[in-house]
Amino acid sequence: MSREILTVVETVSNEKGLNPEDIFEAIEDALVVSTKKKVYTDQPEVEVRVSIDRTTGDYDTYRYWTVVADEDHEMPACQLAITDLDQEEWSIGDIKEEQIESIEFGRIAATQAKQVIIQKIREAERNLVADAFEPRVGEMMYGEVKKQTRDGYIIDLGDNAEGYLSRDQMLPREQLRAKSRINAILYHVNRENRGAQLLLSRTHPEMLSALMQKEVPEIAEQIIEIRNVARLPGTRAKIAVKTNDHRIDPVGACIGMRGTRIQAVQQELDGERIDVVVWSDDPAQFIISALEPADVSSIILDEDTQTADIIFSTNDQLARAIGSQGQNVRLASELTGYKLNMMLEEEYQQRQANESKAFIELFYERLEVDKDLAQALVDIGFTSIEEVAYVPVETFYDIEGLDDEAIDMIQERAKEVVIADELVKQQNMKEPSQELQDLEGMTVSWAYKMAQKDIITVDDLAEQAVFDLEDIEDLDTETAGKLIMKARESWFNE
Repeated sequence: MSREILTVVETVSNEKGLNPEDIFEAIEDALVVSTKKKVYTDQPEVEVRVSIDRTTGDYDTYRYWTVVADEDHEMPACQLAITDLDQEEWSIGDIKEEQIESIEFGRIAATQAKQVIIQKIREAERNLVADAFEPRVGEMMYGEVKKQTRDGYIIDLGDNAEGYLSRDQMLPREQLRAKSRINAILYHVNRENRGAQLLLSRTHPEMLSALMQKEVPEIAEQIIEIRNVARLPGTRAKIAVKTNDHRIDPVGACIGMRGTRIQAVQQELDGERIDVVVWSDDPAQFIISALEPADVSSIILDEDTQTADIIFSTNDQLARAIGSQGQNVRLASELTGYKLNMMLEEEYQQRQANESKAFIELFYERLEVDKDLAQALVDIGFTSIEEVAYVPVETFYDIEGLDDEAIDMIQERAKEVVIADELVKQQNMKEPSQELQDLEGMTVSWAYKMAQKDIITVDDLAEQAVFDLEDIEDLDTETAGKLIMKARESWFNE
């Protein structure tokens, strides 16, 4: 039988290109299964090991036990309690073996070995394919449609490799026919034993990048660099490009003479409209370019939160920026990485006025200054009590009629408010919600006093009666009633 084992190993290794060691291990596993079925039918938990001599083909069989602590001794068929052994010779975790009679490498063992070997072959073939294609993830593949499945298509990539293109990775209106040839991006290699192995896509952003590289020599030569891509597959896309040679116009090079280059890409992507945008390291300029063809009047960036307020002079320009079904602004946001808030100048001015009013009210209520001084603080750019408390004294010099003594008084009052707020937080005292503070007719002072009565949200206020608020200083019963009714509007809106 030893010669037979060596013959099997040599034959399978030569025919399938498998490592002989893998085949020896497969035969050992098969012999283990056969031994347990033949010798230990009633004790499936018995542990057996088979060792084949790689040179002669002879093999030995061993039954073994694992040494465990007494409290873990639950399976006597494969475990030995440490107290039953010489503790000077054995330790927990050791393996105790006993050689047993080996069964013959007969028909049953050979059949089982064959099944294991077939599985090993499949695993080896998948590993070979994975090793060959993993470095190519992100590359464009060119193949022939081999057959259609329920959820997609099998694509013949050549060299006995097949890719899988699922329907959710295809363009929306795309239909493929057998024998037709297509381009697709390899976006994932599946090393698991189940499911398709080489996963393809025609909707990933890399697909557009690869097609542009194919059609535009300057991109392939890295004279022009693709910085980012945003796609609504089959409908519209934006691609941001940068030139590494100031003599070359990146947009013109990508579009080509009479649009030939970009049209070739669009044709491959079922007419997907492609906007080529000049990339800029200035976020404001990049956003403006990404929103073309709309004309932006002004832009206010917040780089910390990655948001931008985009202001337009007319409804027509706003509509252009938003685009059909919001496509233009959605792609521009994805391309630039900024959340874009679109508004008309009138809306922005109204919002600024509302914010200014809120800041004026904040300074008037909490710093106890008059409305004119509160307005002046807002006019020179203050938006929080902390700013008033800790900015340099020179910042206040733009306010007419304000001397150093008055500035000191304002900053001291602001510091007292900041410290008081910190104490509130440290003592876990409740604060009014922003929604309650923003309620029409509400003041910051009233909102904080309501919070001391556990009226934190607008819904909390809606559940109150007028007499529940009568002890709040400076809040008369008529105003209290109006605030409660305003809070209850949400009930009727629901």
